[in-house]
Amino acid sequence: MPARVDDSASTFVLAQRYLAERVTQALDRINPKAITRAVDILAAAPQLFVYGAGRSGIIGRAFAMRLVQAGLRAYVIGESVTPIVHRGDAVFIFSAQGESYSSMQTANIVRREGAELIVLTARGSSKIAHAATHLLTLEFEEDADRPRFAPLGTLFEEASLRLTDALVAELMRARDETEDSMRRRHAIMV
Repeated sequence: MPARVDDSASTFVLAQRYLAERVTQALDRINPKAITRAVDILAAAPQLFVYGAGRSGIIGRAFAMRLVQAGLRAYVIGESVTPIVHRGDAVFIFSAQGESYSSMQTANIVRREGAELIVLTARGSSKIAHAATHLLTLEFEEDADRPRFAPLGTLFEEASLRLTDALVAELMRARDETEDSMRRRHAIMV
């Protein structure tokens, strides 16, 4: 049994190093001008909407929460209190493969209404990438270790969280927000 614990510990160490390296490489490949444009769109929109399915949706919810804490009006698509999107608003869709029906339906509605559509995907040639008014792509080359250390969409999801947290930091700078001003908007949960 102790050999198995040692194997688990070494797998843990290898996996966390693999994840850190691969996510950092993907983020380093994003053009800083693309980030600046995304921040400009987000900062200018009267309302922001976030959508993602599955684990991408969980990352999207975390992003929407930080947007609200940064003083922006943000909603998660699919929640019962989410209003209608209008021209001038911005929608941020997370979609690793960029082909899911729900993401495409959301994108079609956004485009029909004339809102800005920021898409974060791992496939720049996907259907949803072509629908975007602004595209952010996280590219990951396939390798033999990915299925063992980062199954399914793990790389995309982890990189998405880091990317959107860094976007929030840039929005804070652009809006002259501080941690203290954000804390005043932090929800009190009971």
